[in-house]
Amino acid sequence: MQQGLSLRVSQHLALSPQLQQSIRLLQLSTLELEQEVGQMLDDNPFLERLQNDAERELFGVAQADTPVSQSDLESETAIYSIVNNASQSSDGSQNDDENSWVEDPMGWEGDGSVSMPADDSEWGGEAPAQGNNLSSDDDTNATEIALSPISLQKFLHTQVLHLRLSNEDHAALWFLIESLNDDGYLEGELSELASSLAGTDTHQTEQFLHHLTVALRLLQSLEPVGVGARSLAECLSLQLKAMASKASWNDTADLKVVDVALRICEQSMDFLARRDIRNLVMLCHAKDAAVRSAIALIGRLDPKPGRRFVDVERNTVVPDVLVTRTGTGSATKFKVQLNPDVMPRLRVHDVYANALKGFKAGASNESNVHALQQRLMEARWFIKNIQQRFDTILRVSNAIVERQKGFFIHGDLAMRPLVLREIADELGLHESTISRVTSAKYMATPLGTFELKYFFGSGLATECGGNASSTAVRVLIKQFIEAENPNKPLSDNQVSAMLQEQGIECARRTVAKYREALRIAPASLRKAL
Repeated sequence: MQQGLSLRVSQHLALSPQLQQSIRLLQLSTLELEQEVGQMLDDNPFLERLQNDAERELFGVAQADTPVSQSDLESETAIYSIVNNASQSSDGSQNDDENSWVEDPMGWEGDGSVSMPADDSEWGGEAPAQGNNLSSDDDTNATEIALSPISLQKFLHTQVLHLRLSNEDHAALWFLIESLNDDGYLEGELSELASSLAGTDTHQTEQFLHHLTVALRLLQSLEPVGVGARSLAECLSLQLKAMASKASWNDTADLKVVDVALRICEQSMDFLARRDIRNLVMLCHAKDAAVRSAIALIGRLDPKPGRRFVDVERNTVVPDVLVTRTGTGSATKFKVQLNPDVMPRLRVHDVYANALKGFKAGASNESNVHALQQRLMEARWFIKNIQQRFDTILRVSNAIVERQKGFFIHGDLAMRPLVLREIADELGLHESTISRVTSAKYMATPLGTFELKYFFGSGLATECGGNASSTAVRVLIKQFIEAENPNKPLSDNQVSAMLQEQGIECARRTVAKYREALRIAPASLRKAL
């Protein structure tokens, strides 16, 4: 084969590190962004977080436009040590882009364009930095401790204090309590837990299994009733047995209902979930009325006894965008603004940046100076990318509010069909960018807080040639089912026919899919309930 040289021209797309960071920050949720900012504060000495009451703080980033004071310049000696020890940057702060963002944090309406001056001529000032998340204040508010919800494990450990146990049994009980999940269930068999503790020692495994068996009985005798169960059936059975042991259950008829309920729990939970009365009557050898009474009794039990101890505050949604209504009637308008509580207030450390700019690198420390210059540039790009992130979120939110204005006025029934491509074409962005913006981002509106993806939905054809939003169709299906006769619930075919009368073409299978998404049981099960 003959060898030769040839020249060829081609094009390819390469993602720079700055663009990769911009894409990654765009898809992060509010909590993940805060974690990312904290990590960057710890890693980059040129970043600092401003105090909330900083006078020169603007939206997101504070711009320093005053000269550096003499006291700040005196710290150049410390910078010199950092230059010569680039690997040990213990002075964590946050960086600040040189550009001012906007004057009012509540009324900022950027257009997505960001410029980046090449020099540090505008830097300086004496704004106090809060530091890189390094706080020496370890004092805890006693009121917060008193009001904080108690965990399931702590609640159980408090009850164990009143029991007289050997050291082995106490250790086994402690181990089981710490192995419970948030619902109060014990995941895994006792033999597996014993093997994980003892390893390959068979004799020790048997001893551990004995202590764990005793500890499990003690655990299941504690409050809340049903804790320590390994399955739903066992959890329900524990609660039923506790009911039967109470002094108030002296009536023979009531005890029979509990007995039938216990036999139901011994069967497959699928029969109970489907309310399959016919099969349960045959399997439990009970009458129809007794099975129905037992099912009603089981329905009053708590299938997740540990859920009440879960801290619900950790599931609180912090909106990224705030929508407020102004005007009435035909003059109704909606103002869209970013939530200032979720925007990190960052800037470049003035002293470090000015000291590094005036420092002349020599042959001995050229690599260290170059490394710090790279860190400074990373700080600038990080601030720019955060600004671009919030700017893009605001632009997309404005476009959504403009297109879904009927929803904000009339509610879900006025929702219009909307796909990502429409917003992407309007803003000149890619669909993947819109998808990243709308994921895990929330909008607080006069009607509630919604994820940005909530405002997107496919369209169903109508008789007049238009389209109806799938969100509006789901609301109609829910209204139809809520207004149905409980003795004669509507089937999916009947709901489909009712939608046809409204001029919406929706097949039975589509109705079933929307009904399941709304967590509504089928007609047969609704009638049994």
